[in-house]
Amino acid sequence: MTSRRSPEQLFDAARQGDRSGLARALSLVERGGEPARVLARLAAPHTGDAYTVGVTGAPGGGKSTLVSVVISHLRSLDIEPAVLAIDPSSPFSGGAILGDRVRMQDHATDSGVFIRSMASRGHLGGLALAAPEAIRLLDAVGKRWILVETVGVGQVEVEVAGRADTTVVVVNPGWGDSVQANKAGLMEIADVFVINKADRSGVDETRRDLEQMLDLSDLPPDTWRPPIVPVVATSATGVPEVWDAVLAHRTHAQASGVLERRRAHRAEDELRQIVVRRIEEIAKDIATGERWDQITDSVIAGNLDPWSAADQMLDGCS
Repeated sequence: MTSRRSPEQLFDAARQGDRSGLARALSLVERGGEPARVLARLAAPHTGDAYTVGVTGAPGGGKSTLVSVVISHLRSLDIEPAVLAIDPSSPFSGGAILGDRVRMQDHATDSGVFIRSMASRGHLGGLALAAPEAIRLLDAVGKRWILVETVGVGQVEVEVAGRADTTVVVVNPGWGDSVQANKAGLMEIADVFVINKADRSGVDETRRDLEQMLDLSDLPPDTWRPPIVPVVATSATGVPEVWDAVLAHRTHAQASGVLERRRAHRAEDELRQIVVRRIEEIAKDIATGERWDQITDSVIAGNLDPWSAADQMLDGCS
């Protein structure tokens, strides 16, 4: 078999359990373009069975260590998870930083675990669009539990993690100004709070802060209230309780219809973003050429206002 397989060949191989084929297919998804669109079309009919768990929180909070011990717990339950680690792009190669892979190296030889670091390698729309496409591909090839870890709490990271079916927010004792957490959007997306490094002082104060913030959010009586689970990830203490909280949220989300509504909202939002990105591409194409230069010169000379100029450009392309 040649080293350059088509998207169709890679998808078929991944569906048959070929890890190399899946890795190559995910690389196409990251790069975007027509090959990624082919994979999206192939994957669509085979999706809907996976459950995604987002794990986010401030850098240094121990997210990767937590994910690693959660993987160990899942393997003890005979569950074969996939992990999508959303990393910043390397300033040198444009690829994903592999720190999370180093921290998860205990699972590197386990054929029941698939770990992928993911960065935005030119995909139109960046990680906000590439990540859900990667999740769909993992779903289509049979991954039933997908863990999505983000490295920080920037807008993109919170957006990606918040699109999961269940979102776990990791904080540490003495996590700092709670207002900053609200600004980052963590309170809005959290379904489960984990206080990691709970062997340190300040756990009770952190729990109290979180409880007070949840009280202030004025949740309706029948709304899910995020549980707060203390954990020491380095010793795997509290990990079964974290997973129990995830399962409890899944049960609630399914029974209440929240899961269905959340997934429908994600699909609509993704479609809207794709349309916006495609229009941006068209706009860039419009804003070139001799006619563009002529109208721009008129604006510069003060003979035409920018809004009328834009109307003329768009009218000429309709």
